[in-house]
Amino acid sequence: MYKFYKQSAEEGMINFYDSLSEKDKRRYAAVETLKLPHGGKKYICDLLNCDLKTIQQGLSDLESDEQLKKNE
Repeated sequence: MYKFYKQSAEEGMINFYDSLSEKDKRRYAAVETLKLPHGGKKYICDLLNCDLKTIQQGLSDLESDEQLKKNE
């Protein structure tokens, strides 16, 4: 498994993720994957114990939000 962050950062990410609503969890996981190179989605899925579909939906949510902002 790829290791992109230090253990202390990972622990903080997990604690923060666990405090979020389902919608915010999807978006947070998606944003984290956007920061990482190849292998990042799997790393975040494993780290946050979420499904790849969760991240895909989060990416879709973020894209929808961007489209809404452009239309304002």
